Amino acid sequence: MKTKYLFTNLKLFLFITIFFYCFTLIAQDTETPKTGLSLIRTAEDADLKWGPCPPFMPEGCTIAVLHGDLSKKNLDVFFKIPANSDIPNHWHNSAERMILISGELQVTYQGEKTQTLKVGSYAYGPPKKPHTAKCGDAGPCILFIAFEEPLDAFPLVIKD
Repeated sequence: MKTKYLFTNLKLFLFITIFFYCFTLIAQDTETPKTGLSLIRTAEDADLKWGPCPPFMPEGCTIAVLHGDLSKKNLDVFFKIPANSDIPNHWHNSAERMILISGELQVTYQGEKTQTLKVGSYAYGPPKKPHTAKCGDAGPCILFIAFEEPLDAFPLVIKD
């Protein structure tokens, strides 16, 4: 009888052990974490691929994607315009987080005073808020911009 009792307890112990083992395997995330490589870039990197800006932007305006995809969320770019260029009134669906890398840039958001960005200045632009800018004569203006939403830019059209 003692043997039957031990055998029953052993079966119960094995059943519980196997149950929890299987449950633990199923509950664990079996995917390998998706980690990428770190990234360091400067505006002078020869391997940057500079492409054109939207047609309403000033001649010589270019954009280089640093990280991400133009059509997806969380995109980082360098935005470059020649010295003495005016950026026309426009807006974006995304907020912009910017740091001026070179030049001097005057930025005016609708309903706000003009502010001057100098090298190293940080600026935040709210989503859908129209703004203009002017690059000074201290050389080309290069901005690092982090977009939360896919990249877009729409000229502000004022109806007569």
